[in-house]
Amino acid sequence: MPRYDFRCRSCGATFELSRPMAQANDPAACPQGHQDTVKLLSTVAVTGAAAGGTAGGTPQQAPGGGGCCGGGCCG
Repeated sequence: MPRYDFRCRSCGATFELSRPMAQANDPAACPQGHQDTVKLLSTVAVTGAAAGGTAGGTPQQAPGGGGCCGGGCCG
């Protein structure tokens, strides 16, 4: 079941609720009982193996040199 983050506008508490996606935008009361809350945007981190894998046991490097722009100019 997805988790959603909320913040109370009255007391500033941040809290998390697990609820079905169909109820994602339903109102939520904060743990102190205040009703003036807002749903926060959540970030999702996805991890896994790098694309490209290996060819003949030799790791393959992605094109570009990394850095801030991917062009290799920044180190």
